[in-house]
Amino acid sequence: MTKALEPIPAPAASTIERPLIEDIRFLGQILGDTVREQEGEETFELVERIRRLSVEFERSADPQAAASLNETLRGLTPTQAMAVIRAFSYFAHLANIAEDRHNIRRRAARLEEAPDEYDGGTLEKTYERLAAAGIGPAAVAQALRASLVSPVLTAHPTEVTRRALLDAERAVAELLAARDQATAAPARKRNETLLRARIAQLWQTRLLRHQRLTVSNEISNALNFYTLTFLNQIPQLYAKIEELTPGERVPSFFRMGSWIGGDRDGNPNVDADTLRTALSRQCDAALRFYLREVHALGGELSISGLLFGYSEALGALADASGDDYNHRADEPYRRVLIGVYSRLAGTLAFLTGGEALRHALPPGEPYASAAELQADLGTIEDSLRENHGAALIPARLAPLRRAVDVFGFHLASVDLRQSSDRHEETLKELLAVARVHPDYSALSEEERRTLLTSLLRDPRPLRVPGVAYSQRTTSELEIFEAAREARRTYGAPAVVHYIISHTETVSDLLEVLLLQKECALTHGVPGEEGARAELIVAPLFETIEDLRNAPGIMKDFLSIPGIVETIRASGGEQEIMLGYSDSNKDGGFFTSNWELYRASTALAKLFAGVEGVRLRLFHGRGGTVGRGGGPSYQAILAQPPGTVGGQIRLTEQGEVISSKYANPEIGLANLEALAAATLEATLLPAGAEAPQEFLDAANELSPASMKAFRALIYDNPRFVDYFFAATPIAEIAELNIGSRPASRKSTRRIEDLRAIPWSFSWGQARINLPGWYGFGSAVEAFVARDPEKRMALLRRMAAEWPFFKALLSNMDMVLAKADMRLASRYKELSPDKELAEAIFAEIEAEWARTVKALNEITGTTTRLADNPALAGAIRHRFPYISALNHMQVELLRRWRAGEHDEKTLRSILITINGVAAGLRNTG
Repeated sequence: MTKALEPIPAPAASTIERPLIEDIRFLGQILGDTVREQEGEETFELVERIRRLSVEFERSADPQAAASLNETLRGLTPTQAMAVIRAFSYFAHLANIAEDRHNIRRRAARLEEAPDEYDGGTLEKTYERLAAAGIGPAAVAQALRASLVSPVLTAHPTEVTRRALLDAERAVAELLAARDQATAAPARKRNETLLRARIAQLWQTRLLRHQRLTVSNEISNALNFYTLTFLNQIPQLYAKIEELTPGERVPSFFRMGSWIGGDRDGNPNVDADTLRTALSRQCDAALRFYLREVHALGGELSISGLLFGYSEALGALADASGDDYNHRADEPYRRVLIGVYSRLAGTLAFLTGGEALRHALPPGEPYASAAELQADLGTIEDSLRENHGAALIPARLAPLRRAVDVFGFHLASVDLRQSSDRHEETLKELLAVARVHPDYSALSEEERRTLLTSLLRDPRPLRVPGVAYSQRTTSELEIFEAAREARRTYGAPAVVHYIISHTETVSDLLEVLLLQKECALTHGVPGEEGARAELIVAPLFETIEDLRNAPGIMKDFLSIPGIVETIRASGGEQEIMLGYSDSNKDGGFFTSNWELYRASTALAKLFAGVEGVRLRLFHGRGGTVGRGGGPSYQAILAQPPGTVGGQIRLTEQGEVISSKYANPEIGLANLEALAAATLEATLLPAGAEAPQEFLDAANELSPASMKAFRALIYDNPRFVDYFFAATPIAEIAELNIGSRPASRKSTRRIEDLRAIPWSFSWGQARINLPGWYGFGSAVEAFVARDPEKRMALLRRMAAEWPFFKALLSNMDMVLAKADMRLASRYKELSPDKELAEAIFAEIEAEWARTVKALNEITGTTTRLADNPALAGAIRHRFPYISALNHMQVELLRRWRAGEHDEKTLRSILITINGVAAGLRNTG
């Protein structure tokens, strides 16, 4: 808006920030004009008044401003409230676009002007560091041959933005980028006209989904990012690595993974059919991309055989293509590509039932595998190289060949995940019906291991022909059978990993091996030569206790006769997933991070002694710092020495997927950072393990932090009442942001609440409690024994230990995004004022201790002192997010007081959407 929606001026806005401020002001002005035109001057002025009062409250906690703000908000009609909320929410979305554009602009400028000073995770910088350490291209290529880096997209419910809005916002982003290049007045005027059209489109598009997302919707949303970014940018990533690794063949070590359609843990909507649907649609997306590229390549390779030669093999392919159009008789490459297109069309029809858009020839014989397609493309490349056509390879053919190698016919490996108790339940029925044991659940852990090991060596199946098993048991077995079918149809990479949630015992792993055997996914008997399993059985250790037990569980598992040999024969990889979310909800921020560090270190040491088996850690990170979020580059480099080893998978969840990968340029930068960090963590000389005094300090900080966290969350039986009253947790369940229920069980127990809505709720209430609570108490207790000496130790840890440095940096960001003044507004929603005052006083006291501790360790009282770009972005957007928070509190008050009209509920949900968009990493 001309006045209302523009950035708050900094005391002295830096030259660096000026383009960002100008973009925000420009987009805000267009939005303001749109609101004035479509909603009227009165609504425009109302937005301006609320913005101004919110700024005054934000800056000085002025009681008069607070009273005026409350009076204004309480006087809004539902219609007025809706318009105001939409204005602030759309401003948050537009500010994100401007910020993304500014980040791209700044990254390019820094890489050009001062590449030596840029440390954001670029491959150029990584290769410089490798060269300085005496590590050349041959060593890099050798390391990559034993590597796997895989971002895994999940459908966890924190993505609040509709696909229609993402598409419109992408159009705004493209126009804003084009504006940088438009210097002539007519071009800028045309650009502004188009931006006004797209922002008007945004204003007239509803922010909310009317219905809860289905698994099918989640599959569609994920596939959108492949079209936008992954299919094009991952080959570009490889091209960059090839350029930096001259003379070496770079293997396809960077691949995509997915949980969407295969993650059944707590989601009754996922079954064998959703797995089949996910893989069919992934195949469809991959094949249609190849069809588009092959068609375009045919237009580019218009080489006449009358002018230039071609290989005998290419000529044979051309003759076999079926293309006998006489005008192309001298164009062998086009004829070959028409034949390739025809076979791809036949593959699409055979595998998915889909139909190609173009038909120069009818659909041909389907390719039996992606390797067959790759062979035909290889024939084209070889002929070009042999006949003066090498210059034509890099533009499209090389990226296409890399895409086929990376994505195959499956696009991404879909993980299967289920809770260990469902496996137990399934086997209990199978064993009882087969009269092997009447009550498997009654057995001790030792008895279970003995029985399961014996059954794994027995070639006979457990299922009895003709018996109708329960629906739950049938459903579990069907997913294994669907996985077997998928591997045969789309290739072995289609389904590789089976994640076991709530792994607590060795028998949890053996159960999944036995279920694989039951569904013909194992071959041979453990202990016999060549015995193997098709799916990697990956335990997920989630709670603090589970993390502490993880090394012992894996040691016992590996000690079972035949297990190590089976892993070796199955590919020599053992994956272990570490849960960031539930460990945080269980033990708090510091203890979660510390136990993850300890478990990683112990597991790496264990597997270092197992010949022929590589350990791969799978990091279950979320969007918020409380769920393991934060910059991926720094997170990977902060892993304990020896725990990466070229092998890493990590989840990308919710709104983080959109913020990282909706923009192709930003997407490539994020993919590059993952690859760069993995190379550095793998190849650069590992620093010595942290000094013992650092480890001892963390061991002392952890129990004190966990004690403070659990005292608030679990020891106070009335805390749950405060949480449900002082956050929008109940209303978040109405937001239709995912197919998964918010709780595992129909209770209000914190233990049963999923970690995602837990973190999401605290982010909305602007406390961000999971990302810092307990740290202040821990530091206070730690330094009390010798303040000067122990504070000096903590400062050394912050300067010298990547783990502690990254932890403090993430906590710094969390504290910067929190706002205790706003948080105090949420406590007013609690009907029990005495309880609310008592609990909020505890939170405020711990906040003060944590801020004090962080300030003393880092030596600064300014949040994000080492990240001025993020600090500036927060400063520009916070007054508008705060206005949404004030509106949210008022509307929650109305709703809970019984004003249950549809507009009030929709307005609440839009505030949740707007706050999430403004804060970005909320879930």
